[in-house]
Amino acid sequence: MSLDRTVGARTAASPTGTAIAAAREQRAGAFIGYLPVGFPNLAESIDAAVALVENGVDVLELGVPYSDPVMDGPVIQKATQTALEAGFRLRDVFTAVEGIRSRVDVPILLMTYWNPVVQYGVERFATDLLSAGGAGLITPDLTVDSGAEWLTESERTGLDRVFLAAPTSTEERLRLAVENSRGFVYTVSTMGITGARADLDAAARTLVARLREVGADSSCVGIGVSTPEQIAEILGYADGAIVGSELVRALAQDGVQGVARVAAHLATGTVR
Repeated sequence: MSLDRTVGARTAASPTGTAIAAAREQRAGAFIGYLPVGFPNLAESIDAAVALVENGVDVLELGVPYSDPVMDGPVIQKATQTALEAGFRLRDVFTAVEGIRSRVDVPILLMTYWNPVVQYGVERFATDLLSAGGAGLITPDLTVDSGAEWLTESERTGLDRVFLAAPTSTEERLRLAVENSRGFVYTVSTMGITGARADLDAAARTLVARLREVGADSSCVGIGVSTPEQIAEILGYADGAIVGSELVRALAQDGVQGVARVAAHLATGTVR
């Protein structure tokens, strides 16, 4: 898929949405994999992200380390803290995106809290992400009604923008998320922080159905997904499954080869 967009020219199609649609056509749906930039160091985080793509991941979600990760569970918090202590700087995310995109052709979304983007400058951040070859942003703590500047910049650059929907969201909030997301709607499987769970809440299935009712054409489920069986279950009713903590744990314990093995195992859940 091509990401040869230029500033000032909107893209006709979302690279993330295109990848998810292709995964739905070829298999049961999309496998979206998360890793933080800079863990255990910048070079290895790039190698690990490439390994995910080479072992079945359709869309990369790169976490931007932040000092106050209110949504992240203990595994991801520990990894991002390690990255920060090792000297992570925000500009490293663009280096990582460039490095990954030079080796694999895959949409890369940055999962970032909003404050780092504001501190960097929203217009500058959008321009630099586009120049690096990134696909867009997932913004867990930014709501549509407080995201006017990001909406403007994502229109200018054509970057994807992924808003979150939770089981507690009102119909109006769901509609806003659907109408303003590009790529997919991030469907939170259960309330709480990230981390593997033995059972995904039935609320996820209900939430995806509610999103369909208000017009969503692509919903991907995350938070608590950690096994191929859970991925297969999710892809029975959603368009993609998002795995984070399980991959971060594998990288922490067994390095790049370990995370590659885990990714390949998880990808079996996408086979029809």
